[in-house]
Amino acid sequence: MQRRNFLKAGSVAGLATLMTTSCKAGTTDSTGNNDANQADDFELNEVTIDTLQQKMKSGEYSSRLITQKYLDRIQKIDKAGPKLKAVIEINPDALTIADAMDKERAAGKVRGPLHGIPVLVKDNINTGDKMMTTAGALALEGNIVKEDAFIIKKLREAGAVLLGKTNLSEWANFRSSHSTSAWSSRGGQTKCAYILDRNPSGSSAGSGSAASANLCAIAIGTETDGSIVSPSSVNGLVGIKPTVGLWSRSGIIPISKTQDTAGPMARTVKDAAVLLAACAGVDSQDSYTAASQGKALADYTKALDPNGLKGKRIGIEKNSLHVTPAMDKLIYGAIELLKNQGATIVEVDLYGQIKEAGKAEFTVLLYEFKDGVNNYLKNANCKMKSLADVIEFNQKNEAKAMPFFKQETLEQANKKGDLNSKEYLDAVNKTTTITREVIDKILKDNKLDAIVAPTNGPACCIDLVNGDYDNGYSFSGPAAMAGYPHITVPMGFIYGLPVGLSFVSTAYDEANIIKLGYAYEQATKKRTPPKFTKDLLG
Repeated sequence: MQRRNFLKAGSVAGLATLMTTSCKAGTTDSTGNNDANQADDFELNEVTIDTLQQKMKSGEYSSRLITQKYLDRIQKIDKAGPKLKAVIEINPDALTIADAMDKERAAGKVRGPLHGIPVLVKDNINTGDKMMTTAGALALEGNIVKEDAFIIKKLREAGAVLLGKTNLSEWANFRSSHSTSAWSSRGGQTKCAYILDRNPSGSSAGSGSAASANLCAIAIGTETDGSIVSPSSVNGLVGIKPTVGLWSRSGIIPISKTQDTAGPMARTVKDAAVLLAACAGVDSQDSYTAASQGKALADYTKALDPNGLKGKRIGIEKNSLHVTPAMDKLIYGAIELLKNQGATIVEVDLYGQIKEAGKAEFTVLLYEFKDGVNNYLKNANCKMKSLADVIEFNQKNEAKAMPFFKQETLEQANKKGDLNSKEYLDAVNKTTTITREVIDKILKDNKLDAIVAPTNGPACCIDLVNGDYDNGYSFSGPAAMAGYPHITVPMGFIYGLPVGLSFVSTAYDEANIIKLGYAYEQATKKRTPPKFTKDLLG
């Protein structure tokens, strides 16, 4: 959940001029080069799933060796060194899983492209093992569940190695109106690997920082509004927010039944596409997945085409064209590249048509959060059995649970009624229904293949005193409220901080936007690994 999306008074777009705000006054060029950048000779830097599979097939690597290298990397980069604090817990069974995958490979069984590949998952997703599932909250400490979330079952079936869990904005950033993204009472403050006094965004902060810093091969985040695409954008990653229902939400600590989804966070479009297919499926425990029957692809990599932009019609969200000079330079450069790759560009006004939807979104989330969390906690393996219990725990343990910001969002949600309330039903109609109609009409009327805009502004400064501030622009809202698919791909840098380009389309159109994103990625190659710079001064 990107809390700053609700700071935009009267407009979902919320254009501002804060995008190059510096935590410390300083000067660097737009690439962020300086003498303080650390040498990083990690053997698996920027490695892809394909390369890891080739090396395991040849016998050069084993899953155990790969897993151990990532565990060592986490110890060096996350727990020591720059101290990213991206990983909240290591899976004590990671090497055991890797050994089992190696034995299967030796016996001639390879389950698929994820066989033996280490994955980090966000700490609001149930894993039926020795790790806790807490949403970063001390109130849920000790919640060791009996059963995997549906998507974790799919991961295990695919042969992936669960390496550990990542930190997040506590309660997926649905706790306070003054929160700081990437901070949780259990995990502390996660840092952006590019410039360490910057915020890696949220709420999938740990997944974004970890995947970018090469602490894992691939990672999983969750999104209600912005929590996959925003941390992917500011951490130089590819992030895919699937159509709501493509991936099951059962076994995931919820915010919103109409907007929540988990999704892939990776360094390449291809790796994200591999992970997307592996976790898709119909789940009887999540009714929303029934609509995905016959619409999910077994292999999204078939959509990858370096010429995928040729002949396409792309809508440019007009509110993204005049933000700041630095952002404007990036988006106009992206537009020219899209044209050079054979796409036709059409200017569209999406945000102007969904202002009312944006105003109603928070109401929807308050109702659905209370309902969803109460249902989750009923069966949780911890003392908290309701949202009211969590609020009381935080009050009694304020010094540890709420040292920097409070819990007014939890309290607001707890005062709401049930999902039969007229206020809730009216708000849902204004968000989900209207936003879907607007997006579909824009696509149809203009004969568009997708709508494009910058994903958001660059990473904000970490500020535990004042909380998050608006980083200039956000394009997560429309696809989030509609429940539609959204991919972000690295677009460039502003003062050494990554910014992504978003492609959004209609329901279950993942293959199309993956094709567009891949063609853009291959034409630009804007992903570069972080160098753990201390600050803008270096």
